[in-house]
Amino acid sequence: MSVRTFFQIVILGAGLFSTMAAWANELKSIRVWPAPDETRVVLDMQSEAVYSYFTLTKPNRLVVDLKKTTLKTKLPVVVKDSEVLKKIRSSGAPDKRSFRLVFEIKTGMTPKLFTLAPTPDGHYGHRLVLDLPHGKKAVVVKPTKPKPAVENHAAQLPSGNDDIIIAIDPGHGGEDPGSIGPTRKYEKNVTLDVSKRVAAKINATPGMKAVLTRRGDYFVNLNKRSEIARKNKAHLLVSIHADGFHKPQPRGASVWVLNTRRANSEIGRWIEQTEKQSQLLGGGDVLSGDNDDQYLSMAVLDLQFSHSQKEGYDVASRVLKELGRVTTLHKSRPEHASLAVLKSPDIPSLLVETGFITNPKEERLLNSSAHQNKIANAVYKGVLQYFNEKPPEGTLFASRKHGIKHKVTSGQSLSIIAKRYNTSVSAIKQANNLTSNTVRIGQVLSIPGGKAPSSTTVAVNKPAPAKAKIVTHTVQRGEFLGKIAEKYSVTVASIRSENKLRSDSLAVGQKLKINLSNRKALNHTVKRGEFLGKIASQYGVSVDSIRSANKLSSDNLAVGQKLVIPRS
Repeated sequence: MSVRTFFQIVILGAGLFSTMAAWANELKSIRVWPAPDETRVVLDMQSEAVYSYFTLTKPNRLVVDLKKTTLKTKLPVVVKDSEVLKKIRSSGAPDKRSFRLVFEIKTGMTPKLFTLAPTPDGHYGHRLVLDLPHGKKAVVVKPTKPKPAVENHAAQLPSGNDDIIIAIDPGHGGEDPGSIGPTRKYEKNVTLDVSKRVAAKINATPGMKAVLTRRGDYFVNLNKRSEIARKNKAHLLVSIHADGFHKPQPRGASVWVLNTRRANSEIGRWIEQTEKQSQLLGGGDVLSGDNDDQYLSMAVLDLQFSHSQKEGYDVASRVLKELGRVTTLHKSRPEHASLAVLKSPDIPSLLVETGFITNPKEERLLNSSAHQNKIANAVYKGVLQYFNEKPPEGTLFASRKHGIKHKVTSGQSLSIIAKRYNTSVSAIKQANNLTSNTVRIGQVLSIPGGKAPSSTTVAVNKPAPAKAKIVTHTVQRGEFLGKIAEKYSVTVASIRSENKLRSDSLAVGQKLKINLSNRKALNHTVKRGEFLGKIASQYGVSVDSIRSANKLSSDNLAVGQKLVIPRS
């Protein structure tokens, strides 16, 4: 080989190496995750992305130029489920070393772009993330008629009829799969399935309402999960997870509460690290250290924080006890860890680890519909027990526990009031510390163990009702009052009354008397001062069920209006 030929080969090789260096990066894949508030697009890159972007109108487009990048995935990508993104395609790049992506969008918006480094476990490499916010939907406000004023001499004042709001948080989601089992089952799918089951049981309970922090397979920022709970005025936040570990042996369910110090167990430290990695999958750090943090920087919240931690531990203990009835426990007491999703000072919070998805046996169980239902029922029963014992003021649960308030009107005496509520004069006197039978107009009395007054007047000479037909029901696993009432077409209130139940908690094998004479449809005539919440409380049903049964377009009621009361 001549010297000239040798140098020609060297120069050619150098040129090829220079060309390869110029195309150092690759766009390996594109993933799209539509969520309710935004659509996230993740570009998986061979190395860290160098990029620029701009927007165009008529039609609306977002253009992203990837420097020194080649395409290793298929385009175009048609997006069907996003409120803002229609299609991702390529276009002519500004120079030969770049690759141009065009995002066809439905409306103008301000995108957020940022890069993410590879995850420590190697599950994801370099990524360029685009968050495309959805525009706010226009809300059409229909004019409503003013509600009629309630006269001051209304006879009955309920303690409250508000729902207890439970925020259910399915862990992980979207590009964040959570822990991964031996057969590649994802934690994010288990958490969503179990959470939906818990929410369904809560929503079937009169006086309770569930709010899910996510309803589909998309990522929700950890701090935003608490924001969703707060926005919906939640009384409790329950985060559902499936545990994972670097060894397959650990197994069993556990319940975690907040400890501002570092976790004192290896599993706890692993969970804390997993949460931080989860946040990195979605962008940003779990705890930024920002002094302007609206939750943790205000010393004035310390007392409230302590109260929330105490109540959260109380709920956690009850949930853990119920979990122990249906599955193996990892620890017999609630454990502590410093987790961002638990750090709302005003909302008692707990995190339920339903089992170890990294354990082969528990991976199979956690993906079983029957086991998921057992776990969901255990969480529900623990939460229900807590609120039956400690109902928040102003809720329907509090009304059931503390009885009915009655405001004395002209012409009423203790005997008349006692007869109205099916109780005794002595019981009313004892409950109100009365030393005489004298009452004054406007005085508010607590009615102990009383029943809401009937909406119709019973004639004195009315024949005695026929003997009630009573059947006995044995409570099965997974059953609750609403489900049993629906089975026999009776009201929840009638079951409570027939069995003198002091709470809605049931035990497997418990015997209940069902009065089948209550199967007939119930009708109610609206009286002065009554409103939907008060009527719902009277019959032990939800406001929504009365609205639906009567096809009400508004909550305004007229005196004398006839309402059908649903059986359950």
